[in-house]
Amino acid sequence: MSLKDELALLRERIPPVTAERAAELARDGALLVDIREADEIAQGTPVGAKALGRGFLEMRIEEQVSDPSQTILLMCASGSRSLLAADQLTRLGYTDVRSVEGGFDAWKDAGLAFETPAMLDTADRARYARQLTLPEVGEAGQTKLRDARVLIIGAGGLGSPAAYYLAAAGVGHIGIVDHDVVDRSNLHRQILHRDASVGQPKVRSAMASLSALNPSIDIEPIEKRVSADNAAELVAGYDLVVDGCDNFAARYAINDACVAAKITLVYGAVERFSGQVGVFPAGGQPCYRCLFASAPPAGAAPTCAEAGVLGVVPGLVGTLQALEAIKLIVGMADTLSARVLTLDARTQRWRSLQVPADPNCAACGG
Repeated sequence: MSLKDELALLRERIPPVTAERAAELARDGALLVDIREADEIAQGTPVGAKALGRGFLEMRIEEQVSDPSQTILLMCASGSRSLLAADQLTRLGYTDVRSVEGGFDAWKDAGLAFETPAMLDTADRARYARQLTLPEVGEAGQTKLRDARVLIIGAGGLGSPAAYYLAAAGVGHIGIVDHDVVDRSNLHRQILHRDASVGQPKVRSAMASLSALNPSIDIEPIEKRVSADNAAELVAGYDLVVDGCDNFAARYAINDACVAAKITLVYGAVERFSGQVGVFPAGGQPCYRCLFASAPPAGAAPTCAEAGVLGVVPGLVGTLQALEAIKLIVGMADTLSARVLTLDARTQRWRSLQVPADPNCAACGG
């Protein structure tokens, strides 16, 4: 049987809908899915349509449709690919799948609303090719990374791997706050810096390393000591903050500023062979103060200089912070929000703990 004959049979079994009817159904709650390729979508896509791509449609449709009886409208350029895709989804158990007759061409001809999305250039597609292949990221997610503004507090053991991987992933604007200079004792864990950087401000050393890795992004060095007086100013204008602080006063200041500004905070901490990473959602409930209402007594929580740390431990935790930040930016559902993941590197034991909101929290309580 020829493709033409197969399409004719499919039109009888799965009657297509007009572009106008598809628009009406979408307004009433039907899911409109654009299955065209990225270069086609760059020319325009219906307002409100989900761009899933034909290659990953079967894998990704479950993320969008929880009820197999929901009306699904598939659109390609002219109506042929969408008809074949509708047949495939029907075979998978979706009971109300329809193809938009004439595809996007018919949509435009009918004068229906469409938008031209911000797309990546050729260089970005080459740089992030392996990342773009992931259905969870794709062109839309990579564009979100490009447009994101992330503030990293500390260019040390946690901030180094976090900054490296966020820069490599294509986060478009990264601010790095640190008041210190590079010391030779930093180098076994603070991988942003080099031996030649000893004595230089950490933020300048960090900027040089990250710009060399990815010259297409903006790195903002902020040579300041974090305090309760400047935390609100530091976090203002950022979408997300990665906490790589090494002292409780700075942690509380950044937490309180993020809660007030409704900015998500990705938390990390290490000591010797142990580490923690978690996410406190925008506005708190819970926030860092829900986990630790007050700082421990002096001497109860020794610094890295006092207790020591194996360099790879902050490497693991900082990398996980970058992972959570990327997941949050691209919109993945399963994150560490309101949870803390703990690591004992000596035994490779991992635990995930739910963090309850404290109704009496000084920062985010009601």
